[in-house]
Amino acid sequence: MRRLQDLASVVLAVACLGAIGCKKEVPATPQVAAPTASAEVSKDGGWLFTYATPEGAFVTADTADTVPEVSRGVVRAIDPKAPTNPNGDNDVLVVDVAKLLAQGKVPGKRVGRDLFETQALALLPPGDSSILSDHPNDADAGAADEGNNLNGRKAAVIVYGTSWCGACRTARQYFLAHNVPFLDKDVEKDPAAADELQKKAARFGVSTDRVPILDVRGRLLIGFDPKRVQALLGDTI
Repeated sequence: MRRLQDLASVVLAVACLGAIGCKKEVPATPQVAAPTASAEVSKDGGWLFTYATPEGAFVTADTADTVPEVSRGVVRAIDPKAPTNPNGDNDVLVVDVAKLLAQGKVPGKRVGRDLFETQALALLPPGDSSILSDHPNDADAGAADEGNNLNGRKAAVIVYGTSWCGACRTARQYFLAHNVPFLDKDVEKDPAAADELQKKAARFGVSTDRVPILDVRGRLLIGFDPKRVQALLGDTI
């Protein structure tokens, strides 16, 4: 009987060793890096503030309270003492200056520069435009179709508009007169153009309830305002 017990013990031990030897090692839980916290911006911390003017230019102010009220919703905050950003100007810190002035400190949000500039401009009163819901019954009456003027050049502007929108027609004529290479896309007649615009607008967080919407070098402008177009095109005109 004793020998049977000893034998059972040996068998059990061997089985345990076998189980241990066959057991797969549990991989270590990967350490997920915590997201970089947004910098806290203080109205009295020596920050600089870049905002969009109604003319479409971007101006930098030394203090938050000098940013015009119309431009305060989306403002770039710059810390002159901070080390150089490895992402350069493509990664900017954005704040709502109205909240900053009211609270003293607010967390900034890091976004792409194109997103900052589009949203800052979108806060301003729109340029000359037509509400899409005002679509006339005789939509094609008097429509002007000037076409594109690329001639092998890369488009600097994409005009998302309609055939009946007067502001769209004015924009096309402006780009033709100034020899600015542009693409003309009708969001009512071309479903692909409408879908393309919706995707861009969703990325930038802007409304598409009016036309034209101009894609000027990757920034969306709501309506046609020559000064804002000139500010974004620079030496192209």
